[in-house]
Amino acid sequence: MPVSDLLPGAPVEAEVERVVHFLAEICEELETSLEPNTPNPHLNMILHLMRSHIEGRLVSASSIVAASGIPYATAVRKLGEVQSAGLIEQRPRTKTGKSFSLHPSTALLERFKQLADRIDRIGHAAFGGAAQTPETQDYYFGGSYLPGQSKIAPPHALQTPLKLSGGVRILVHGDPTFMVMKNLKRQFEQIVGTDIHQRAFSIDRLREEALRNAERSRSRYDLIAIDLPWLGEFVKKGIIRPLHSVMDIDRLDPSDFHTAGWRAAHWNGVPYGVPSQTTPELLFYRKDWFAHEGLEPPATTEKVIEAARRFHDPRNGRYGVAWNAARGTALGHTFMMTCAAFGQPIIDLPKIAGGYDADHLDGRDFRPMLDSERAHAAANYLMQLMDFSPPDILSMSWYERVRPYAAGKIAMAYGYTLLAPYFELDETCPAHGNTGYLPHPHGPEGAPIAPVGGYVLCVPSNLAKDRLPDAVEALIAFTSPAAQKLYAQNGSRTAPRYSVGADPEVRQLSPIFELVDQMSWRDELQFWPRPPIPQISDIIHVCGLELHDMLRGVVTPADALARVQSRAEEIMKRSSP
Repeated sequence: MPVSDLLPGAPVEAEVERVVHFLAEICEELETSLEPNTPNPHLNMILHLMRSHIEGRLVSASSIVAASGIPYATAVRKLGEVQSAGLIEQRPRTKTGKSFSLHPSTALLERFKQLADRIDRIGHAAFGGAAQTPETQDYYFGGSYLPGQSKIAPPHALQTPLKLSGGVRILVHGDPTFMVMKNLKRQFEQIVGTDIHQRAFSIDRLREEALRNAERSRSRYDLIAIDLPWLGEFVKKGIIRPLHSVMDIDRLDPSDFHTAGWRAAHWNGVPYGVPSQTTPELLFYRKDWFAHEGLEPPATTEKVIEAARRFHDPRNGRYGVAWNAARGTALGHTFMMTCAAFGQPIIDLPKIAGGYDADHLDGRDFRPMLDSERAHAAANYLMQLMDFSPPDILSMSWYERVRPYAAGKIAMAYGYTLLAPYFELDETCPAHGNTGYLPHPHGPEGAPIAPVGGYVLCVPSNLAKDRLPDAVEALIAFTSPAAQKLYAQNGSRTAPRYSVGADPEVRQLSPIFELVDQMSWRDELQFWPRPPIPQISDIIHVCGLELHDMLRGVVTPADALARVQSRAEEIMKRSSP
């Protein structure tokens, strides 16, 4: 049962809140129902402190002493004992420090987290309840996230408002999830206590602006969102700060993040960003169409082609499949993910259990694998898809592939989960309520895989030092379980944390959240299809140019891949130490 943030002043999870109220009510019942009875001053003061923390009320020494239930002089001594035990922290309320407030310490919050878990188990044993399966008993993969009980409380306002001159400034991608954040601007301004200024760009312009910002003497942004494959480049160029240099990583509750999303935020074992959205690319398919034709969901690339052929009916404006085939970045990403579905990483990564090792990329010489036998199979698959795609497929990119799917013109579409709101939130769409989700169908030598996409929020290296502490507080607030749940409730279909995907209110919104959690448990969420080597952006661009000529019929697949391999080798050689 991870606590979203174990530092004083942070929101407390619903399980902890429930236990605090439960203990307070039990104590009150015991004190009023049994005579004689002796107050427990330590417990009374701690419960008063925790309840006030949960409700956002400041606690003074006089108020906590009054809550002890014993005479003043004795209560003051008991309060000192609790403080000496490291369970209470003081914060100055004035510049002189003569007036202060009391707050639960990290140790106290951690103990209540553990206590909440034990009381939950004791309650099940004593009073019964739903039988727990091995899956629900697992600690991070379901156990503490019991469906129907693991409800995340709404975000609380920070007890100390941020004091960033001009407000919090964030550079983001213009996708639906970040637009949800923009729509919640007023609410988050109340949470952090200052203005929020968010600039959104398309993926290529976002990278350009982030690189341009790095050249400035002082960053214009307190936080920047970077696409997962860019991480190695941004680290090597010194654009982003390692998180451990500016914060205590444990405040993020790392174990709560989907494993692949959290690992993708690291370089050489060091975290440089916090997952703001973990959005795997999946295959969307019309469940109603497949059921009507008596077809099983297409688990392999061969079955995708068979289904696409069955549904393709251009005369009646219906097509088999849509995907990213637009020239440049869009097609480059598609080819890399398709290679992964055929079991081929784009560079010669070492093979490990569950896939390939993309965790240890620093200081190694890699060779591009874009002209291999499996890469040829991936390219031929894309050529086959062309026969069953809409006529404008060569200009389809991120959003264009999903819109006709939502409109009921296409049987299947490759798309990130963050694009699902286009049909999940529009009841007029034919695809609404009729969509199934699958990992990438795999080739003969591949396995089911859901390539992880999304963005991590990072702290720029050139951010002024006086802005760092509050920028970190904003980073924690924007990526907390409570914030992520709020994004989901307002239209986002990305959830980088297990706790959010397990929240019963979130699960009711879309089947995506539970399915993505299951894919993570099965180790299908992977980030190696787009390994974050520093040269990745240039290689993506080359793939997107050369393979677009292939799709247009200007060059053969063999010639296109030979050119891609040659240019990628030159890129790797040019940038090697």
